[in-house]
Amino acid sequence: MSVTVQREPFDGALEYASLTSLGHPAAAVFSGFVRDYGYLGDVSVLELEHYPGMTERVLSDIGNEAAHRFELLNWRIIHRYGALNSGEPIVWVGATAQHRSNAFSACEFMTDYLKTKAPFWKKEISAEGHSSWVGALEQDTMRQQRWEEVD
Repeated sequence: MSVTVQREPFDGALEYASLTSLGHPAAAVFSGFVRDYGYLGDVSVLELEHYPGMTERVLSDIGNEAAHRFELLNWRIIHRYGALNSGEPIVWVGATAQHRSNAFSACEFMTDYLKTKAPFWKKEISAEGHSSWVGALEQDTMRQQRWEEVD
């Protein structure tokens, strides 16, 4: 049960092997990559800034809430920051549980909350050098809010 916020790329296969090393009955993961499109149209680079200390705390809270709600045996969140090119991995979320539905739901829950509650500031940069700060999309907020209805 851990959080890592890092500039460097991560190895999803290695993370999966570590997450599942205890042999828990069900595992689910989500890997997210920088899109090549956004508010500006084509996006070449996504710059992410964060507030060290606060970011790790919020991500830990998200993981711990998922662990509580879905009776997780293990979970892990990795999120990158810095200048990332389109196609690069940006986030990895994994969960293990006694049942697949709990592991799937936990990954979805953590990802929905990461998109809306994690303190990252994102700026898209086009190949022409135009830039625009981006926030959570309405659909992301709606997905996150549905979990509040479950409480």
